[in-house]
Amino acid sequence: MIIGLLTAVAASVCYGTGSVLQAVGSRKSARREAAVSATTGVTQHGGPSLSSTAKAAVTWEFMVGTVLDFIGFGLGALAARLLPLFLSQTVISANLVITAVLSIKLLGIRLSRAEWSSIGVVCGALVLLATAAGPEGSGHTPIATHWWLLAASLVIIGGGTLIVRLLGGRAAILAGLLSGLGFGALGVGVRVLNGVNPFHLPSLLADPALYAILVAGIGGMYLHTVALQIGSVNGATAALVVGETVVPGILGVLWLGDASRPGFAWVAILGFVAAVAGAVAVAWYGEPDPGAPRAG
Repeated sequence: MIIGLLTAVAASVCYGTGSVLQAVGSRKSARREAAVSATTGVTQHGGPSLSSTAKAAVTWEFMVGTVLDFIGFGLGALAARLLPLFLSQTVISANLVITAVLSIKLLGIRLSRAEWSSIGVVCGALVLLATAAGPEGSGHTPIATHWWLLAASLVIIGGGTLIVRLLGGRAAILAGLLSGLGFGALGVGVRVLNGVNPFHLPSLLADPALYAILVAGIGGMYLHTVALQIGSVNGATAALVVGETVVPGILGVLWLGDASRPGFAWVAILGFVAAVAGAVAVAWYGEPDPGAPRAG
């Protein structure tokens, strides 16, 4: 349990730092695009074009942030196999706190008292969850459910990409939420993946969950990048927290056999609800960042 918690915390730090560095790179790219033309780099709906997102991805800040994301992914995958999903995903989602604190220094964002209070609620909820968490479930599921996971990942990422392009600059929170659902699907996929323990390459390559992980991970990173380009870094990250915490946590309990300690179910439920509510509050109170590009 302790190793799993430490791994999840390390993943949270990597993800939170990576998000802010990616936001710095996205805003730097957006300012360069705006200097060239008022319309370059945006779609007709006011959202970032694919070329604009690609240019953001080659800034050094964004690349370093992406490396940290990959490290966080590896640590998060390990945590998902060592802890119940409602605990591992929520601890990892505490990168919201890291994001908020670093954004003060690197993005010049001022947090309101309500935002700080909301972040405090998230931290308190994590303590409750860590106290209540019991053993993780086995993760053994029929192969048909792995196909359903792949289908859901394709719908989330494909549909999310289309919706974001249609809504443009109004889609920041939605893009963050959908990226979170993608990362949540990734966490579930890691938990149910065949051929890992013991390692068996043919089983691993034949498992649809492997391809769900790839689709959800890459697509989730793209949608998160878009959210950082067009909206508040704290608001987008808070929406991501909800997406990657709620659904995997519920599936872990109902589908994978995750459980709380005997007699601590109410503490787990309270902590889970408080964590989500705190994240939603950050998204609700978060104002657009001064450096964020506005829809044309």
